Amino acid sequence: MTTQLLLETPEADLVYDIHGPLPTADGHPPLVMIGQPMDASGFRVLTSHFPDRTVVTYDPRGLGRSTRKDGRVDHAPGTQAGDVHAIIEALGAGPVEMFASSGGAVTALALVTAFPDDVTTLVAHEPPIIPLLPDAQAAERARADVRDAYEAKGSGAGFAAFIMMASWQGEFTDDYFAQPAPDPAEFGMPTEDDGSRDDPLLSDRSWAVSSYRPDAAALIAARTRVVIAVGEESLDNITGRTSVAAAKLLDRQPTIFPSHHSGFMGGEHGYAGQPEAFARRLREVLDAAG
Repeated sequence: MTTQLLLETPEADLVYDIHGPLPTADGHPPLVMIGQPMDASGFRVLTSHFPDRTVVTYDPRGLGRSTRKDGRVDHAPGTQAGDVHAIIEALGAGPVEMFASSGGAVTALALVTAFPDDVTTLVAHEPPIIPLLPDAQAAERARADVRDAYEAKGSGAGFAAFIMMASWQGEFTDDYFAQPAPDPAEFGMPTEDDGSRDDPLLSDRSWAVSSYRPDAAALIAARTRVVIAVGEESLDNITGRTSVAAAKLLDRQPTIFPSHHSGFMGGEHGYAGQPEAFARRLREVLDAAG
């Protein structure tokens, strides 16, 4: 049973889905899953592995089915956190458990900082927080190269540059920047330019997400149990390294999950992971809080 709901706020119309009953049938709080810039569609397979839980997913403002009324195009963690807080309040089910991935994990850290009573356990999966890296300046340069490729030649070139950045092992050294620009055709991507420049991943519209600076003191002081998760295949990639750094910032060890950055997905958005094993690990981590 899935119910689609609309929450109208002064700045955005937020669409969210409730998979299962409210109040919940199993005595657990709702399990909220959020991403960024991915919308709710990316959690379809993972949700299917929690048939006994009431799962809530949503589309961030300006993405998927959720529309903006604030006249902006940028994506900021604090703004997104306010939206997620509003949805949690609308659920009326008290504090929730949360699985948050990528930019959604950054939003979730901002949520716990601003609204520490909203979440009992947060599993923050591979938050891409560049300022925590020892090579932060070089990583910012690599990020800018993706934007520049996108602005100059379109989405194919931008995605190819993004894949090169995301798959690079270790710190961004001179060897990384000495590489020739990747050919989109090698990744099965179009080489022609469709003229669009509004992609939240390839443009600078989400730079506030990857430039976020967590408030370690607030996160440590919060009642929320914060787990920083990282895929076993991601450890040397940029989001794996930012995850390890985020865990260190909070004076804890990262929790290892199966697969990679999209490890919970079954191919909805490209590279499939190991969703069954991922869901089993997520369940173990959530149950450990009990």
